[in-house]
Amino acid sequence: MLIAHDLGTTGNKASLHDEHGTLLHSATVSYPANFAAGGIAEQDPDDWHSAVLEATAQLISASGADPASITGMVISGQMMGAVLLDAQHRPVRPAIIWADTRASAQADQLNERLGEQAAYNLHGHRINPTYTLAKVMWVRDNEPDTFAKVRHVCVAKDYVIHRLTGRLATDRSDASATNAYGITKGEWSRETLAAADIDPALLPEILESTDVVGTLTAAAADATGLSRDTRIVMGGGDGPIAAVGAGVVAPEDGAYIAMGTSSWISFAAEKPLLDPSMRTFTFEHVVPGLTVPTATMQAAGASATWINELLSPDPSGATLNALVDQASTEDAETDGLYFLPYLLGERSPKWNTHARGAFVGIGRHHGRAHMTRAVLEGVAFNLAECLRAFGDGGHEFDHIDAVGGGAASDVWLQIMADVWGATVRRRSVVGEANSLGAAVVGLVGLGMADDFSPARSLSKAVAEFTPDARAHERYRERFERFQGAYDALEPWMNQGDN
Repeated sequence: MLIAHDLGTTGNKASLHDEHGTLLHSATVSYPANFAAGGIAEQDPDDWHSAVLEATAQLISASGADPASITGMVISGQMMGAVLLDAQHRPVRPAIIWADTRASAQADQLNERLGEQAAYNLHGHRINPTYTLAKVMWVRDNEPDTFAKVRHVCVAKDYVIHRLTGRLATDRSDASATNAYGITKGEWSRETLAAADIDPALLPEILESTDVVGTLTAAAADATGLSRDTRIVMGGGDGPIAAVGAGVVAPEDGAYIAMGTSSWISFAAEKPLLDPSMRTFTFEHVVPGLTVPTATMQAAGASATWINELLSPDPSGATLNALVDQASTEDAETDGLYFLPYLLGERSPKWNTHARGAFVGIGRHHGRAHMTRAVLEGVAFNLAECLRAFGDGGHEFDHIDAVGGGAASDVWLQIMADVWGATVRRRSVVGEANSLGAAVVGLVGLGMADDFSPARSLSKAVAEFTPDARAHERYRERFERFQGAYDALEPWMNQGDN
C-alpha cells in the first residue's frame, strides 16, 4: 500500500491506496491562510508539515492499516509559491503562496530585461507576480534583512519532502511553474536568473516526478508510525497531478477542468502550446516527455465561497448548495446581471493583477439567487475565454471531464456545458483527483506499475451534461457582453490603489 498527500490551499488530504491505486481511505487536516489587502497571500510552511504528519497518523488509525504494509508515500502540492529557507533549511518568513500578487514591480522589471514575448517563448509562461521567481525578488527588494538569511528556495511539496527525508529537491512540473525554468531545455534558465539577479544556487536540484527521493528520517518515522524504510516519491504540482487523476495521461485523452479554489482547464500534449496572445501557458507533465498546456483562473471556487459567505447571514443560514439550488430556478441568465470573477486578480486569460470582481447590471429586483447564478456564470464565461484560446491554437474539445469540489454541482456543470457548447462529464473522483493522480505517480515510482495507464481505469465518467442549443445561443450573446463589461472597467481597475 501507499499513502498520497495533496497539499492544497485550505488543507492537506491524505489518502491510502492499494497496489492497484484503488482508494481505500482518506483523512483531511486543515490549516489557515492569510489573505490580506495589498495582494497578500501567505501560509506557515510548518503547518503543511504538521498536517502531513497528523493526516498520516489519522489515516493509519482510521483505516486500521498495518504500518508495515505501507511501502511508500508521494506528495502533490499547490504550485507557484515561494518557501525561503536559511542554511539549516528553516523558513525565514511565511511562505508566499500562489495567490499573492505583490510582486508586480519585480515582474515588470523581468519583462523589461527579457522581453515579454521572448520570456514567454523561453518559459512557456508569461512573467507574472503570481510565480515563484518574482516573489523571491520581492522579498529581496522589500525585506533585505530577511533575504540575507536565504540559502534555499523551494515550493510547498518540496519543503515537506525535505522535512520527511532530509533531501531538498523539486520535480519538473513544479519547476516549470516558477518562471525560472526553460521549458524547451528542461533546466533552470541561467538567462532568466541573471536578469532577475538571483543566484542559481538558491534553487534545488530537479528530479523526475517518479523518482524516489529517499526514505523517512527517524523523526518522521516516529511521528507517523511508519517504517524508516518507507520510500518517498517526488510527486508533482497539483495541476499536472490532477491531470493524471482525471485520466489525462496522453494527448488522445482529451481535456479536463479542475474546479477548486482556483480553476484550470488543461490537456496533455507532446510539446508546449505557445499562444500568440500569451493567454495560456504550459507546465511540464508528471508523465515524462509530455507537457500540460493550461489556462488557470484565480478565483473559481473562491468566488462561489465568497458569495456564500456574503449572502449567508450566519453559519446556520443558507449553504452554498441551497443558494445554487435557488439559482437553478431563476431566470438570471437572461436578466442582464453579470459578475466579473476577479476577486484575486486574474491569470488566464486577462493576466491582470489589478483586476477585481464586480457585479454589472444589478437592479433593485435582483436577489440572492440571481447574484449566485451570476457568479457561477461569470466563472463559466471566463473559462470560455480560456477554451477560445485553446481553439485558436488548434485544440478544440467536444467533451471536458470535470474534477474538484465544484464539479459536485449539477447546476454549475450544466451552466458550463451551455456556455461552452461542449459536453461536460463529471468524473467519479470529484474530490480525489489529486490524491488519485499522486497515487498513480507513486505506483510508477515504486515500481508497482509500468506506466501511467492505470489512471484511465481508476476513475470514470459518472454524469454527463450536454449543452442545450437554445441556452448556448443565448449565452453566446451574453459572453460578448461579459467581455465588454471587463473591457469597459479595465482602465478603472488599473487606476485603482489595489
